[in-house]
Amino acid sequence: MKLSTGLRVALGLVQLAPWVDAAPSSASESTLSTLSSAPSSAPPVSSVFTSVASTPSSAVSSAVPITSSPSLSTLSSGVSSVPASTVTSAVSSVVSSAASSLASSSALTSLSTIASISNSLTSASASSLTSVNASLSTSSVVASTGSPTFNTGTGTETGIITIPIAPVSFTPFPVPSDSPISGVFVETDPSSPPSPEQAPALGGPVPDFGKAWSAAHSKARAKVAQLSLEQKVNLTTGVGWEGGRCVGNIPTVGDFPGLCLEDSPLGVRDTDFVTAFPTGITAAATWNRTLIRLRGLFMGQEHKAKGVNVALGPMMNMGRIAQGGRNWEGFGADPFLSGEAAYETILGMQSGGIQACAKHYINNEQEHKRTQESSNVDDRTQHEIYAHPFMRSVQAGVASIMCSYNLVNDTYACDNNKTLNDILKREFGFQGYVMSDWSAQHDTMSAVAGLDMTMPGDITFNSGTSWFGQNLTDFVLNGTIAASRVDDMATRILASWYLLKQDSASYPTVNFNAFFPLDESTNEHVDVQDDHFTVVREIGAAGAVLLKNDGVLPLVKPRSIVVVGNDSGPSVYGPNGFSDRGGDDGILAMGWGSGTAQFPYLIDPLSAIQTRAIKDHTSVSWWRSNWELPGVASVVQQQSAAIVFVNADSGEDYITVDGNEGDRKNLTLWGNADQLITTVANNNNNTIVVAHSVGPAIVEAWIEHPNVTALIWAGVPGQEAGNSIVDVLYGDYNPSGRLPYTIAKSPSDYSAQLITGGGPNDILSIPYTEGLLIDYRHFDANNIEPRFEFGFGLSYTEFQYFNLKTSTVPQSDSDSAALEKAWAAGKATPIAEGSTTAAWLHRPLVKVTFQVQNTGGVAGSEIPQLYIHHPASAGEPPSVLKGFTDVRLAKGQTKTVTLALSRYDLSIWDTVAQGWVKPSGKITFSVGASSRDFRLSGTIPV
Repeated sequence: MKLSTGLRVALGLVQLAPWVDAAPSSASESTLSTLSSAPSSAPPVSSVFTSVASTPSSAVSSAVPITSSPSLSTLSSGVSSVPASTVTSAVSSVVSSAASSLASSSALTSLSTIASISNSLTSASASSLTSVNASLSTSSVVASTGSPTFNTGTGTETGIITIPIAPVSFTPFPVPSDSPISGVFVETDPSSPPSPEQAPALGGPVPDFGKAWSAAHSKARAKVAQLSLEQKVNLTTGVGWEGGRCVGNIPTVGDFPGLCLEDSPLGVRDTDFVTAFPTGITAAATWNRTLIRLRGLFMGQEHKAKGVNVALGPMMNMGRIAQGGRNWEGFGADPFLSGEAAYETILGMQSGGIQACAKHYINNEQEHKRTQESSNVDDRTQHEIYAHPFMRSVQAGVASIMCSYNLVNDTYACDNNKTLNDILKREFGFQGYVMSDWSAQHDTMSAVAGLDMTMPGDITFNSGTSWFGQNLTDFVLNGTIAASRVDDMATRILASWYLLKQDSASYPTVNFNAFFPLDESTNEHVDVQDDHFTVVREIGAAGAVLLKNDGVLPLVKPRSIVVVGNDSGPSVYGPNGFSDRGGDDGILAMGWGSGTAQFPYLIDPLSAIQTRAIKDHTSVSWWRSNWELPGVASVVQQQSAAIVFVNADSGEDYITVDGNEGDRKNLTLWGNADQLITTVANNNNNTIVVAHSVGPAIVEAWIEHPNVTALIWAGVPGQEAGNSIVDVLYGDYNPSGRLPYTIAKSPSDYSAQLITGGGPNDILSIPYTEGLLIDYRHFDANNIEPRFEFGFGLSYTEFQYFNLKTSTVPQSDSDSAALEKAWAAGKATPIAEGSTTAAWLHRPLVKVTFQVQNTGGVAGSEIPQLYIHHPASAGEPPSVLKGFTDVRLAKGQTKTVTLALSRYDLSIWDTVAQGWVKPSGKITFSVGASSRDFRLSGTIPV
């Protein structure tokens, strides 16, 4: 691991501003002085680009067209009309005073003094620094200034923090220099990753993509050296909305054929003859690494076969808000579960030959005003919760990462030097490229902050203007942005292309048209589905969570069944009748928005039940109206079972469904569901409820009704929805799904609520005041009884746990002995390149073994879960998930389970030292069937 020897991105004050105690130490006075000594051709320091959304139309219209080559005076005048209220105050005076203070500060002389920088700076200079760029660390800023610069409560922000336009030097981040360790840190190529059974969390090796990245970067540098500045810039700039056949397009440059970027996280969007896979949340509910990997592999293969280079997924935002519109695209409300699902998905996708894109980085946790809200997050919470899945994505070798629409502590995520350069590229050692979400870029200086590619290329759709393109070229020519930074941007983009071997002559060309799918001249209708429906069906069944069962399931040749509810059958408009699935009629199998795909077909539950009824000689009737309650009361009487299908939908904010602007208005099930279920239960003593839901919902109105005999939480399972649920209802698939979030008794029981309001030009404040206490962590810490806890799920059989053992993992090498010794002594990991992803921090340290026996009457799968309990002084939640696996057991069978814990797993983030540290005191753990069903417990031997 190579220590930072200086400012990898020599941003002067901008680099130091976000967390003064995290900044590399060797910034020289000459570097700082460049902020006040710009060449005459550069824009003045006080010229600052601001959010397009909060900029008057006169300012936006004067932004530079993609095809023009204006003078910088034109560019500067384009923002001169921005009201002072939308810009940070007196940037030039801030730069001057801060430069003066820092130039004389002895705290900048060595790495060893970084942790004390905040104490060395005066309050005035630290306050000036935080005005230049966002601070993610509430604790470090408060230590220096007494208060953070952003709004810590609800309401609106007073302004947007941006990067001053001034010359900035640049030095590329090096490839982290960890060496392979036999059996521990193993050289890996994306085309052949370790199997899911060899996951590090199960005691397997940590994959080392260093050699593959190094080779890819070497090829990329050689190609970039042959390109002109304009050609390099073209690699970074999309061709504009609808400018190509894919949702995002990079043009041909020389013999480089360009890139096709295409949604979505569950399949290839905007084309035909593809598979509509289960959603991310349903995949996560399986808690099954093998199925999650297969889903990723098949999605990658289908994207590649359609000629796509970059698949825009997976999505890994945290589900902080239960009503969050896009939660179904992600992997649930726990960073460890989300991280493992992201890791397996990316390994699968990239082994299929496609570049994966981890999104949305970072804190994009609600849809309401997503482009005009500041997620105000403290440093520790950011590292331990929201950044973790992206860190695991980097460990999986992810090719690209998409920055999000929102602001983070008053700085737009795509302009945020701290999150992009310091956390992602320095701490995590990310070797790929960062792209913007569509029109999420807000100025040309975002290149300095770490943005490598702008999508779709134009500032707003079809505007003909771009923050990159000619603007980026001009910024390089006048010395504002270093030419070496553009080299780095182009190199990262090409390196990811080489990493996935997309330079092969046999790589498919684009054979569809996302914008004009009916144009026969540009759509070849290539069938890429193969037999992928099989894994869709299995994940749909494995992701179904049995929450209640009074012994009525599985069904065994029932004499009669009545199927109730609109969700039970097909939509009258067909499976793709709503654009981007923006409507709720019939079976719900995915949410709405850009994270969707076209259904090739959609099996509804009623059809699948009737198919089974033929075999069982069961009489089937149905009532699909949710509103005609007298009719349903009549039809369900005297039936052996009444199966009620209900749902809850959500999606992206550009579509509103029944008043739900992406985020859900509330946590009730849709379509009069509570009244429908209650009516059925009042008239049938064997009422089985199946909920297809994008997330948690409140079920208190009927869950304790004595005639509600079973409840299955079936997620949003893709094209085989009906077959999947029938497999579970009839016991062909013994349910093994577990909740990836908590189902509360009341919406107010959750720690974070959807924040609404705000005017057209307001920046909404989203305070993450709950810190580490999201979802089950909050319920545990505050002794709140959930209806169904995180990790919960029933089976048709029973399991017993016994024979717990713990041991430290023998270590034959001494490659990182000094670092390991320092960690054991309670010292933080050093500030370094790749410090958070270092092999020594993630190699298995402790093995936990135990046995699980199937003591029931049928075969089934158990999901053992391991939770860490830190000492109270650590300030952690009572229980934190740090391990899980799936164990398939025949009737009476016993298996030994091994889970591994690394030093990272046992660490917490130290905001002062800016590193991972082992808390002092005894660390204990529990193993069990959910976050509240512990069967075994022990102490970590460290």
